[in-house]
Amino acid sequence: MPKSDFKQTLERAALALGFGMMFGIILLGERFRIQVGEVVQILLGPLPDILPFHIMLFVMAAITGLYASLIQKYTMDWELMRRVQDQMKNFQKDFREAQLADNQAKVKKMEAERSAMMNDQMQMTKQQFKPMAYISIISLPLFMWAYLYIGEHPDPALIFPFWGEKSLTGFALGPIQYWIYWYFICSLPISQIIRKSLNIGGV
Repeated sequence: MPKSDFKQTLERAALALGFGMMFGIILLGERFRIQVGEVVQILLGPLPDILPFHIMLFVMAAITGLYASLIQKYTMDWELMRRVQDQMKNFQKDFREAQLADNQAKVKKMEAERSAMMNDQMQMTKQQFKPMAYISIISLPLFMWAYLYIGEHPDPALIFPFWGEKSLTGFALGPIQYWIYWYFICSLPISQIIRKSLNIGGV
């Protein structure tokens, strides 16, 4: 099999696995989520017994942050995204000025230009789906493991600034439990540091 064909086959398989994981978690419900979590639990071995749960969440955030950043760096055309964003920003400014000046000729001309710009926007949107599927292959199973673990171990607690000690199974904001909140607190700065280090998206 030629290298290009093998690469395309591998890419399709990864996309199928990623989207299958996403749709499976949504459509197949609780049992599927538990099964995915159990598989990850086997792969993790004794690690969850060694590290506290909140440290495991921190490690998860680091792994998914690095993995997601690398996927985005090498699968997305950042030059296209910057160009489209700049074009749209300038277009909206000029279009607004033409409307305020009641320049109907320019408004009509720019409306014709907008359809051409939509093609670039569609291309940019398509680019974002592929990384999302790849990222799901790692991030969703890890998240399902955390979901399974916290269901079996409802006791972990953590001291939060201003809030004091909170059970990680308690609710922080609406339906968001504290363990999810802690994961995102860890994930955001780690992702930003990684993206800055790798110069992803001009961050």
